Amino acid sequence: GVVFPYQPSNGRYKFNYHEAKRACEQQDSRLATYQQLYKAWTEGLDWCNAGWILDGTVHYPIINSREPCGGRLLLPGVRTYGARDKQKDRFDAFCFTSALQGQVYFIRGHLNFKEAGQACRNQGAALAKVGQLYSAWKFSQLDRCDGGWLADGSVRYPITTPRQRCGGLPEPGVRSFGFPSKEMRTYGTYCFVG
Repeated sequence: GVVFPYQPSNGRYKFNYHEAKRACEQQDSRLATYQQLYKAWTEGLDWCNAGWILDGTVHYPIINSREPCGGRLLLPGVRTYGARDKQKDRFDAFCFTSALQGQVYFIRGHLNFKEAGQACRNQGAALAKVGQLYSAWKFSQLDRCDGGWLADGSVRYPITTPRQRCGGLPEPGVRSFGFPSKEMRTYGTYCFVG
C-alpha cells in the first residue's frame, strides 16, 4: 500500500482524530497504522507536519533533519507526539490506501473546478479522490507532469520518473499545488472510473 499525508483546504492542523479518520475515508483510504507509517518512512516519506494515525497517536516521519522539523540535531526517524486528546487536539492525517478499484486518467484542458467535474461526468467518470491518485501512482505507475483537479478541490500530479521539468524534485511522488481558487482555469483534471 501507500501512505500519504492529508490536510484540508483551510490549512494544516485542522482535524481532531474523528475528523482525520473521516477525511481519509472520504479520500478512498483509511488512517494508517504505525507499522504502515514506519514502512513509508523507510521508503522515503519525509513530512514535517504531525498527523493522526489509527491508534489515536500523532507522528511525523523525517528523513532529512532540519530546523523547522525538530532541529538538525535530532536523528531521522518517525517522531512521535504520543497519544493525544481525540476530541480537542488538532493535527493533519496520515492516510493509507492499498488498492485501486478502477482506473485514474487525465483530461487535458484549462478547466475550473466545476468544468473539471463535468468533463469527468461526460465520460461516465467522477473526479478522482486523493487516495485514488496515490493508488494510481503507486500501483499503475501513473506519471503525468500536468496538474489536475481532484474531488477535494486540490490540484496534484503524479510523478514516477522524476525529471527537471516536472517539479525538479529527485524523488518520485504525488506533487501538490494545494487548493487554488476553484474559479481558476489553469488545470486539467484527473478522473476515476470504477
